[in-house]
Amino acid sequence: MKRFDGPRVAITGMGLASPIGHDLETVATALRQMRSGIRAMPEWNDVPGLVTRVAGVVDDLDLTALIPRKFRRSMGKVAALATYAAERALADSGIDAETVRGGRLGIAAGSTTGSAKGIYDGIVNMLGPDGYRANKSTAFLKTMSHTCAANVALALGITGRVWSPNSACTSGSQSIGLGFDTVRAGAQDVMVCGGAEEVHFTTAATFELVGAASARYNDRPKETPRPFDRDRDGLVVGEGAGMLVLERWDHAVARKARIYGEILGFATKCDGEHITSPAAASMAACMRLALDSADVSPADVDYINAHATGTDIGDPAEAQATREIFGDRVPISSTKGYVGHTLGACGAIESIFVLLMLGRGFVAPTLNLHVVDESCAGLWHVTEELTRQSRLVMNNNFAFGGINTSLLFGAPS
Repeated sequence: MKRFDGPRVAITGMGLASPIGHDLETVATALRQMRSGIRAMPEWNDVPGLVTRVAGVVDDLDLTALIPRKFRRSMGKVAALATYAAERALADSGIDAETVRGGRLGIAAGSTTGSAKGIYDGIVNMLGPDGYRANKSTAFLKTMSHTCAANVALALGITGRVWSPNSACTSGSQSIGLGFDTVRAGAQDVMVCGGAEEVHFTTAATFELVGAASARYNDRPKETPRPFDRDRDGLVVGEGAGMLVLERWDHAVARKARIYGEILGFATKCDGEHITSPAAASMAACMRLALDSADVSPADVDYINAHATGTDIGDPAEAQATREIFGDRVPISSTKGYVGHTLGACGAIESIFVLLMLGRGFVAPTLNLHVVDESCAGLWHVTEELTRQSRLVMNNNFAFGGINTSLLFGAPS
């Protein structure tokens, strides 16, 4: 395996909030114990017409106690989760406050929308007797598309570049890729990168309307979603946030930082074909572009974290694309069964999952994969924990709009 030319980019901090834990050790243990964070949603019982009743929720984290009110006033849950994860990532990295405020540290953080609850509440208020005046002055700040990036920057005192990729299920991975490109270009020494999402019934309803939400396992929430499985019936929405600290390698070494790994390659491209249906050929092309960007071959990859959400159309397309490049020689699994589909956060949360596996020498299996669907066969599906000391791993994410991303992470060396 040859290393690409150009500055190396180290990962020196990670922070997350998720349905299976809010610190790295708890999450690593949950992955190894195959622990699902999906639960029933009785609070949706009164939503007219909604059939899906399961989700991955962060409901054991008191964000009001963790974030000062002067910052929290302009945050919906999505921005509060992003702020929590970013604070944890920076603390984990050991970067000092002078560096954070010095202009050479930036942020790239996205989500699908702003606060889904904030958007819903705002509409309900405007339709009421008081009209738009029923909303607080901070309502827009919670719902604006760059609410995560802007609020995190303010809360942490970041004065460098602020980017906010908002591309649904690739928001987090595009943020990481953009941070990678920014550090490699020398525009910033450090970037805090990731994504966040909050669960709301309107999000679940959106996927239900396009026939992509799981509803068959409402009474057995731990049995869904079922990526690649014959009995899958759709995705399960989830919430959380993931943030990574990306740093110029020499900068990290000079301050004797702990290095979790490095980003070796990144690619993003569009299908240009259909707004919701994925294109296997374009998915495959994106993976190849990532491999080319790192100057590595398929034979160098030791593990693939699949985007696979448990939908009828998405899983087979991804399986076809992956099979075309890697055949059945590379272990592959989806981590959606642990936390659900965290949408704008998934690219970042799953990158942290991948880096935890990379550092601890294991591969977390795909939960609820009992019988591989014929359309998803021909791959090395991991269905029980696999002990494997990997050197190079790939994380793939795909979004509505035909937006594809592929990230390559290498073990520190």
